[in-house]
Amino acid sequence: MKQLLLSIFLISAIFANENLDELYAKAKKFEDEHNYKEAMLIYKQIAKSETNDKITFIDEDKEAEVKATKKVLDTIEDKETRNTLSQILASSFDLYPYNENYLLPFSYSSKLDDGRKDFETVFQLSVKKPISYNFFGLKESINFAYTQKSWWQLYSESSPFRETNYKPEVFVMIPYGKKNKTSLKALKFGFLHESNGQAQAKSRSWNRLYAQSYFQFSSLFFSPRIWYRIPDGQNDDNPDIEDYLGYGDLTFDLPYKKHTFKLLLRNNLKFDDSNKGFAELSWTFPLLNSKNTFGYVQVSSGYGDSLIDYNEEINRISFGISLSR
Repeated sequence: MKQLLLSIFLISAIFANENLDELYAKAKKFEDEHNYKEAMLIYKQIAKSETNDKITFIDEDKEAEVKATKKVLDTIEDKETRNTLSQILASSFDLYPYNENYLLPFSYSSKLDDGRKDFETVFQLSVKKPISYNFFGLKESINFAYTQKSWWQLYSESSPFRETNYKPEVFVMIPYGKKNKTSLKALKFGFLHESNGQAQAKSRSWNRLYAQSYFQFSSLFFSPRIWYRIPDGQNDDNPDIEDYLGYGDLTFDLPYKKHTFKLLLRNNLKFDDSNKGFAELSWTFPLLNSKNTFGYVQVSSGYGDSLIDYNEEINRISFGISLSR
């Protein structure tokens, strides 16, 4: 039954409604190109479109509902009241994909102790919510984001969730330079909390301030990030986590036609017997001519596969689908 439900979910995701608004598609293209200024302007236009002129809708099945809503709004003369009422009727809260959203039903891990199965299911949900735009006059965007990654022992008898990592964060994205004039495209500064929600011996958590930059060299995107861990004091669940996860990471993104390749690298930069690192390579590719669902392959090796295993060296290969990239 579990496998049947999983198959139904996969089929539903693949053949989900693909009727996207042209403005949204254009904004997403700008965002994929790391042109955050133009993307945010279009997102803002979508979110705050004038309801007395026209209402933009993505799902054509809701056209009748939109027309009925417009009739109600047309009876309100005050513009600000109309906008407020529109948000209430539409239940709009403007969430967008952040990191990759994926479901990997088949994930093989090299670690077999703790009674875990070598095959499990891994999935990640990641969204962001724009809070403010150009508040400091730098054409920056202030955002809240939430990412959750779970390791699910789907193929064991009771199918427990072995581990879930929760990552809320607040960040500021600042565009840099003029288009095609410089390789540096944007700067990002943020606060990131990460924990696994478990108690006592299995509890893991840490808080970081980070700075990140985005560079573009032709079709290759390169993003170095450094972080500072905020001390946890005497209640530190993992005082040596930086010895394994280091003080930053590097991300390379290479889109090629309808494929994307992503490489994530970490290292503690200790060039002796205590050197620890991590590498993760991801590949997304077209799946059944879908515009917003992709085949996904992920291979990783090293320390930091999850918070509970931050000090364990684990090799993993996973297969599934990605709903964003």
